[in-house]
Amino acid sequence: MNHPSSAKTIRKVITASSLGTMIEWYDFYIFGMLAKTISTQFFPEGNPTAALLSTLAIFAAGFIVRPFGALFFGRLGDLIGRKYTFLLTLILMGGSTFLIGCVPNYATIGIAAPILVLLLRLLQGLALGGEYGGAATYVAEHSPANKRGYYTSWIQTTATLGLFVALGIILLVKSNMNDAAFNAEWGGWRYPFWISIVLVGVSIYIRMKMSESPMFSKLKAEGKTSVNPLKESFRNKANFKMVLLALFGAVMGQGVIWYTGQFYAQSFLENTCKVDFEQSRTLMLIAIAFATPFFILWGWLSDKIGRKWIMMVGMALAIFTYRPIFQTFLDDTKYEVPGNISPKNLDIHTSLLSGTQDSLLISTSNYVLPDGKKFQTIQTDTVFYNSGQLSIGKINIINKVLHKATYWKFVGLIFLMILYVTMVYGPIAAFLVEMFPTKIRYTSMSLPYHIGNGVFGGLVPFIGLLLSTTYKADPLVGLWYPIGVAVLCLIIGTLYLRNKIDRNIKD
Repeated sequence: MNHPSSAKTIRKVITASSLGTMIEWYDFYIFGMLAKTISTQFFPEGNPTAALLSTLAIFAAGFIVRPFGALFFGRLGDLIGRKYTFLLTLILMGGSTFLIGCVPNYATIGIAAPILVLLLRLLQGLALGGEYGGAATYVAEHSPANKRGYYTSWIQTTATLGLFVALGIILLVKSNMNDAAFNAEWGGWRYPFWISIVLVGVSIYIRMKMSESPMFSKLKAEGKTSVNPLKESFRNKANFKMVLLALFGAVMGQGVIWYTGQFYAQSFLENTCKVDFEQSRTLMLIAIAFATPFFILWGWLSDKIGRKWIMMVGMALAIFTYRPIFQTFLDDTKYEVPGNISPKNLDIHTSLLSGTQDSLLISTSNYVLPDGKKFQTIQTDTVFYNSGQLSIGKINIINKVLHKATYWKFVGLIFLMILYVTMVYGPIAAFLVEMFPTKIRYTSMSLPYHIGNGVFGGLVPFIGLLLSTTYKADPLVGLWYPIGVAVLCLIIGTLYLRNKIDRNIKD
């Protein structure tokens, strides 16, 4: 049966649940947004690629433990209630995030630095594993049957909004200091971690005033709550079948599309295409801002036509367009530096280096290329000055500042990928809630969600970079992982998922 609350109560529930969940996503994602800087702080110097891979591995570790958090906190939520369980996850997440910002770097405490960061990252993953299922369940159990997709879609916006807030705060901090100050041991990169404690405090205050969900309260009053949620969820063949179908028919595909569109894309632009730090983040911010309302649209539409085909179409679009989109990123940022560059176009540092010829260092400069693109910073190992020309021994372009037309083209392509995210993610909370009965819902829906997102989705940036550094001939090789997972999920979902609209979720 369904036990809807008043519209006023629903608004309060959505606000309190969404704010807390958004803050948890913010806490979880600032680590990934600052991966390149963190890699220089918590790992030894000498091999930046290995340090970045190690940082992304720690980032991925937080995703891998999310299913364990889902089991632990899901069981707790089905035993004692939704409210206090995801209040606990918020406190755990906020404390871990703040402490990551307090860990001294590798130069100060050596190997203890990455170990401490890893442990705190694992705590973050456990906390997030318990948060989402509680928030989605809590909202759904307050919602009227014919608006469940619409109301739960507000929870779906929180992951993207958390990413948006993380990007915004990082850019705000970065814009008020130079690179040296931002990347120093106790520099500006730590501020987003410290700011978290204030955001968490506000959310805890709001959540303390919330009441338990009416469906769970009724179940508890009647003495019908689960005695052993784990056993009832996974040893009951019929329920376990639904868990597997949810994972392989919907959630794992949704997970890889989420992290490709909003994480791998930004990592690819920054590390492979060498797009300027601020531009790679502002174009993400703009695309996210325009795409976020579509979570609500698809959630609303799923109440009218069902959840299945909206998610399946989103997966299919991603499968067929990912490689052309990323190839465009490569093509529009590719430029071969000529062997000889006139000295008048470069800011030359005047100190001489030892060598058989007069050698000069090129300092930070703005060099406007013939096609209108501007490479903001170039770095060289050896530059020889001969007869009014610079013969380049080795040159490496660090940052590329995109021309205005190219910049907005990239915003449009990122928007398109996030639109796919909204299609697969907007309806999925209602889809999962409707699959399982109230007494084991928190546990049953949390596990497939966090395996699909935490393991399959969370590994996208790490596996993408690992594949691209292993198979260097194809710069797009990292896309085969999310595409392959999405293809498998699309086939299973198309064949085995039903598109019915459940008007009454199970007690």
